[in-house]
Parts: sequence; C-alpha cells; structure tokens
Amino acid sequence: MATEKINMPQLGESVTEGTISSWLVKTGDKVNKYDPIAEVMTDKVNAEVPSSFTGVIQELVAQEGDTVQVGELMCYIDIEGSASGDESGSAEVTEEKQETAKEEASGDQSMKKRYSPAVMRLAQENDIDLQQVNGSGRGGRITRKDLEKLIASGDKPQSAAPNSAPAPEQPKSPEPEQQPELQPSAQSGDIEIPVTGVRKAIAQNMVKSTQDIPHAWMAVEADVTDLVRYRNQVKDEFKQNEGYSLTFFPFFVKAVAQALKEFPQLNSTWAGDKIIQHKDINLSIAVAKDQELFVPVIKHADDKSIKGIAREINDLAMRARAGKLTSEDMQGGTFTVNNTGSFGSVQSMGVINHPQAAILQVESIVKRPVIIDDMFAARDMVNLCLSLDHRVLDGLIVGQFLARVKEIVQNTNADTTNIY
Repeated sequence: MATEKINMPQLGESVTEGTISSWLVKTGDKVNKYDPIAEVMTDKVNAEVPSSFTGVIQELVAQEGDTVQVGELMCYIDIEGSASGDESGSAEVTEEKQETAKEEASGDQSMKKRYSPAVMRLAQENDIDLQQVNGSGRGGRITRKDLEKLIASGDKPQSAAPNSAPAPEQPKSPEPEQQPELQPSAQSGDIEIPVTGVRKAIAQNMVKSTQDIPHAWMAVEADVTDLVRYRNQVKDEFKQNEGYSLTFFPFFVKAVAQALKEFPQLNSTWAGDKIIQHKDINLSIAVAKDQELFVPVIKHADDKSIKGIAREINDLAMRARAGKLTSEDMQGGTFTVNNTGSFGSVQSMGVINHPQAAILQVESIVKRPVIIDDMFAARDMVNLCLSLDHRVLDGLIVGQFLARVKEIVQNTNADTTNIY
C-alpha cells in the first residue's frame, strides 16, 4: 500500500482558496478515481472535488468549514501499489509524515495563529481563548476537533474579557485571517449570520478589486424606443418557437460584444508591467441563486446571434439555480455586463470584476418625456453606466466605446437587426 495526498485543486481562474462545505466521504471509505469526495465553495462556483486516485480514505486533514488554499492538503488516501517500486514512494510519504511529526514535537507553532472560520466561530460562541489552546494540526494549527474536545471536556480556557472575540497576538506580516477585527456584539433579538462560503469569497474579491484597481466612472443615456418596440413585437413568437423568453438583456450583450471588437482596449487586463489585450470576447454576466451570486461567462459572444446569446443566458441561469454550474462555466471572462435594470435600478456604479478592466451596468428601461424637434415625446430611455480601471483606460476611449454601444442600441429595430 502507498499513501498519497489529495490537495485542493484549482477550481476556477483566479481562485486561490476554497471552503469545504461538506465531506462526501469519511475515513475508511473506499473511493474510485474521479469519485466526488467533498463539496467546496469559492467566490466563483460551488463544486465537487474528485478523488485523484482509487483507494481508501486514510485521514481527513481539513475539516468542514475550513478554508483551504489551492495546493494545500485536504486528505490522505491509501492506494494499492502496482509494483514493488511503490514501496519507495510509500517510504517517502512515511518519511515526510515522520518529519512533520518531528516538527510538531519540536514545538513548531508556525500555523498556530491561522484560524479557520469554523474555529473562530466556535471560539466566539464558547468564549475560548485561542492563545491558550494547543493545536493538533500541522505547525500547531488549531482545528475544529481540538475545540470540540475542549468543549466536551468542560475544561475550556477562558478569555480575559468574557463574551468578546479572541484577539491573538498580531504577527509582523499577518494575512487577513490572522488578524480578526473587533466586531460589534449582537444584542437581544439580533440575528447573527456567519460570513462563510460564497458570501465570504465575494467580500474578499470586492475588497481586492477596490484596493487594487483605481476605479473611474462614466454614464450615457440611450433612447431605446425602437428596440423596445421590436422586442415586444417578436417576444411571443420567439417564446413559442424557442421555448425560452427573449428579454431585453441579450440585445445589450450583443451590442457590447460588437463594440468591443471595435474598441478592444476595453477587453483588457492589467498585468503589472504590461496590459494584456484579449483576442476572445468572453462576457461575464451576473446570475443570482437565493442569496448567492455567480458570474458565469458567455464565450465568444461576438460570434453569437441575439438568439444564441439569449439561449446561453437562459441556460446559465437555469444551471446556476439548479447548482449545476461548473468551474469551466466561470472561467475566461474578459468584460462584465451586469443587468442591474432587472432590479429596477436606474443608476449605479459597479465594482470591477477583478482582474478585468471594466464593467457595464445596464439599468432599467424607463418611459420618460424627451424633447424631440422642440416637442415633448414619450420615449423609452436607459442609462448605461460603466466602471473602468484607470490604469488601463482613459476617458477618451471609454467615451468612444459608450457612444458606440449607444448608437447600436438606438438603431436596433426590425429593419436593421436580425435576431437569428
């Protein structure tokens, strides 16, 4: 028998960690290669982690609720060696585990102050001083099982200030997880909602975006009366023939894709000492599922018809709500189009989907009086609001891009536009 590691895989582009929502196996279970062993949540997608080997689960190192970096150990699995040569691999693993045990025995505490969300939550709920807890994990890291044993024994090291969050000593170069901020305490009748999984990952991504990217904003107003009339004329027949609805959003997505071909500077990414201008136009769109938000990608949107874009939007939304999105669905986005108008919003400033260079908010279409030839007329108007990375883009090129999108949507009608 040989022992192998199963590490946290890369579950999406720019994903650096995942939170284990649940283990699908336990110690002693036999699994086949590619069998799912754990459900993991990231800011991009909820996914199942497959086994890399056929064998028997030896040890679950990470616990449910733990946030594990990509490439870090999740569990050990025993596999059957195919030849005597496997003994050397087994010996290497054994030596590695012995070395780890030596480090722990010699007092290695390098990981002691790295607390998972589950550990932090248990410590706060049970008033445990984490500085007084000896961790059984690698590098002295405190695991959820360590706290559960303490709670069960009734011998809990108490914090100096009861009912307050634990405040570990600050290291010189702490990671965000190492320096939890003091938070307001809940009052009677308040509801505490743990920030975990997708919500935690979204929060981290939004902070990274606003800290790393110098945001600037621009907006234009477009008269889409002809577009609204055209869509309303064909929507019933379209639904009957295709089996899904034709909303306004695919018209705007198609217009953005067309404008990006003419202004590829907006289809770019900041890469430190260079700007990467992407050849493919892959448009990220926001899809909600209950309280979770996912951003799947319409690949090669410029090559698709309005009908094709509508079909893909419908398919991605259905799979998101059914929990069927894959990591592949979330990868490769080069520009984001957000349908904020679906909530009734008329003006907003979006946070850029890092590491992209811009995001366009398509606001609600509102009928308003507009002056045409010195006379008032009732027209369908929409605001198009764009956030841009000012390292990559300047106002001139963004203004030209928005003017082109406006021109396209204002000239969308039965004579100029083919849905198919």
